Amino acid sequence: MINDSSILIKNMPKTWEAKKIKYVFEERKEINNPVKTDTLISLTHDKGVIPHNEKGSVGNKAKEDLSKYKIVYPGDIVVNSMNVIIGSSGLSDYFGLVSPVYYMLYKKDKNNNDKFFHYLFRSYVFQKSLIGVGNGILEHRMRVPIDKLGSHLIPLPPYEDQELISRYLDKKINNINLFIEKIQKKIVLLKEQRNELINHYVTKGINPNVEMKDSGVEWIGEIPKHWDCKKLKFVSKHISEKRLPVQGDIKISPENVESESGKILDFYSEYDTEGQIFSTGDILFNKLRVYLNKVVLCDFSGLSMGEMIVIRPGEIFGPFLHRVLNSVGFIDRVNSLSNGVKVPRPPVDGIFNSLIPFPPESEQIEIFKHLDTRLKKIESLIEKLTNQINLVTEYRQSLISSVVTGKLRLTEELI
Repeated sequence: MINDSSILIKNMPKTWEAKKIKYVFEERKEINNPVKTDTLISLTHDKGVIPHNEKGSVGNKAKEDLSKYKIVYPGDIVVNSMNVIIGSSGLSDYFGLVSPVYYMLYKKDKNNNDKFFHYLFRSYVFQKSLIGVGNGILEHRMRVPIDKLGSHLIPLPPYEDQELISRYLDKKINNINLFIEKIQKKIVLLKEQRNELINHYVTKGINPNVEMKDSGVEWIGEIPKHWDCKKLKFVSKHISEKRLPVQGDIKISPENVESESGKILDFYSEYDTEGQIFSTGDILFNKLRVYLNKVVLCDFSGLSMGEMIVIRPGEIFGPFLHRVLNSVGFIDRVNSLSNGVKVPRPPVDGIFNSLIPFPPESEQIEIFKHLDTRLKKIESLIEKLTNQINLVTEYRQSLISSVVTGKLRLTEELI
């Protein structure tokens, strides 16, 4: 696709200018050698520029040699050369160190408004205008060279308009973000409710008046008196047969699976390494970062790629076993098998030697049906709230794009 920065400057107000980035910004090339700071800064797609310790386990591990990092200052626009096309850029409020793949841009004219450029660089319209500029095949990993970025045209409003835009968007975006946070909190509560339901029903059953006994298993606690606990290996089988993919194979890996719900989000279209064979009715259990709760009950056959083990139910009702393996208690139990390891990957024999609740088969089916009905209602609510967030997020981006390109003209009365 041909680079087209005209979408940024087309029909902009007559008082605005179109300027190449290199005439608005200088690139900061300062390296942390000799070492001036050990404060690591990260750039994220959703939050922008944040301290590295707020990033969590996402992304690459920080390097030990800090002298290779670049220095960033407050007021710099930080741009990830590999991910800028999908929105990895933002204004820094920090003095610290960033990855060598980042560009630090600082204003040539100090009167220009930092926040205006923050919103401009993070807008969909700016990202879209860069498609075709980068080098690479995958859009989300398309490196944009600094010379091409510098030659890219952007709108440059007068100082007063920049100030107006900044204040307007600060207010609007803050209100939108607060609204999104409220919805996200509702989703978190619903997910907690879902997890509690699963854990309760697979360990306690449906009848609240049944006589209980101590299971002797910490994560299970008390179970109905007539239930048993059995090792997973006695009620299921570990399928480890592998082969290379052939045309038409369905191929999935942990990256394709949504946490907690076990929904398949996507399928691999290409993969040239061996995969584990699975069949309809098998359960795929992610043993890499178990705490992500990626457990799939398969209604199709295919190949499991990556760190998924294939569990074939034996003398246990498959859908019930799926809920047991997806329960918070079992996930915590398996996760504890790999404590002290930076990337949790519990041993397969440890998973299969784990004890699970084992009700009579008729109760397994009854529990699954009862639980499935309740979970569908929760999933429906989560889906509706998620759709709300998606709509509001799209509106937020549309608003930013309209304002930073001058399509929506602002006045003091609007702020």
